[in-house]
Amino acid sequence: MTPPWKAGWFNTGVQARKAELWRGVEAQHVISTMRLVDSVDEQRVLEDLLETSKPALPPEAAGQHYLVFTPFRYRAPRISRFGRVGEPGLWYGAEELETALAEVAYWKWRFLMDSTALAASALHTQHTFFKARVNGACIDLTSKPWNSAQRSWRHKSDYVDCQSLAQAAREREVAWIRYCSARIASGVCGAVLKMRALSLAPGFAQQTWACKTTSDGAYMQQAGSAERHAFDAHTWV
Repeated sequence: MTPPWKAGWFNTGVQARKAELWRGVEAQHVISTMRLVDSVDEQRVLEDLLETSKPALPPEAAGQHYLVFTPFRYRAPRISRFGRVGEPGLWYGAEELETALAEVAYWKWRFLMDSTALAASALHTQHTFFKARVNGACIDLTSKPWNSAQRSWRHKSDYVDCQSLAQAAREREVAWIRYCSARIASGVCGAVLKMRALSLAPGFAQQTWACKTTSDGAYMQQAGSAERHAFDAHTWV
């Protein structure tokens, strides 16, 4: 299959770029281990045992926060826009908080819809959203020459072209890919390929959000706040 880009675009269309990206991670793991133990000491032992069962940290993770290195620690267990199953992990984020919320909501909905036993129920999860900095060689799919293939980059379910681009970008030491969200019309996302391109500022921004997901979509509300967002599944299909 012929890719929707030209090889020469890597010579003219890769530029150093900085951005701040919001990312959401599920916060259920602490609650899950608490259910299995009777004290703080027991939970600490359980967490240590779980840590030894995980893949070894990559060398470049030294000094990095776990919110940065965790996605790079594992091979991808499922497909994503720029990643195939079994490939090195990617760190996804979004320039706007609402876009990050929409991306998390979509993938929770996909999980629910792909689970036969759960599809008719409601899924309740809690997420931490935080802001990190990315700085490095960037392919900006919202700009020339890449934006001439916008249909491929923004397809709602076919990720083949995006995954091929990410593979080519890794081979050329590209640090991250900037692209338009397929979930929010004006949203912009980033897929970070290189851990060294990421950093967390001291006292980096964090927020806690609750998410309720059903077959109709997802509803998210910030803890301790009246701010909320609803996402309709009909816009995702």
